[in-house]
Amino acid sequence: MAAEQRLVAYDRVSTARQGASGLGLEAQRKVIDQFAASRGAEVLARFTEIESGSKTDRPELAKALHLAKVTGATLVIAKLDRLSRNAAFLLAMRDSGVKFIAVDMPEANDLTVGIMALVAQAEREAISRRTKEALAVAKARGTKLGNPNGAAALRKAGKGGVALRKAVTANAAQHATDLAPVIADIRAAGHSSLRAIADELTARGMLTRQGGQWHVSNVRNLLKRVAR
Repeated sequence: MAAEQRLVAYDRVSTARQGASGLGLEAQRKVIDQFAASRGAEVLARFTEIESGSKTDRPELAKALHLAKVTGATLVIAKLDRLSRNAAFLLAMRDSGVKFIAVDMPEANDLTVGIMALVAQAEREAISRRTKEALAVAKARGTKLGNPNGAAALRKAGKGGVALRKAVTANAAQHATDLAPVIADIRAAGHSSLRAIADELTARGMLTRQGGQWHVSNVRNLLKRVAR
């Protein structure tokens, strides 16, 4: 079988719970399988990674690259950003000697991939810059940034249950106000589902009011407060 008819599939999602938002694992697999069928190609193996696109240490990708190299097969991905949004990483991939193809741009050459890599990197940097600018604007307006659910807030609330509940409610409202500019920027970038917003908040280093990770449930509560 010709080398171009032998494929090694690589799928990636940012979190284990990622599904409906963005391009989930099942969707990636379907896209790759349809591509393989249209080319009459054989998928030798499939490797799945659960890792952020900003990280370059990916054991499953390393395995996929090794197999593709020793078999002369082509690494296939559903979409270019499934590899990485880091320009240096994508350019290193391009020059690694392993053939790879993205189903969303199957005719891409080395120059195209290089340009797309730089665009992806620029997008990541723009997201980071907009997040910092949004927080700076909030701070300039007098918004107190940071986690307001600390011990000081609880002491201020006193021992009474009513006072404590009021303090917690006020803290939650303040936290929502702090993050409102970030939420607006995330939505402007096209991320609208609860899962997509949770992933973006995590990727941007935003913490929940209690200093934890973002999930669909706490994003839902946050959006309700932002809308008030």
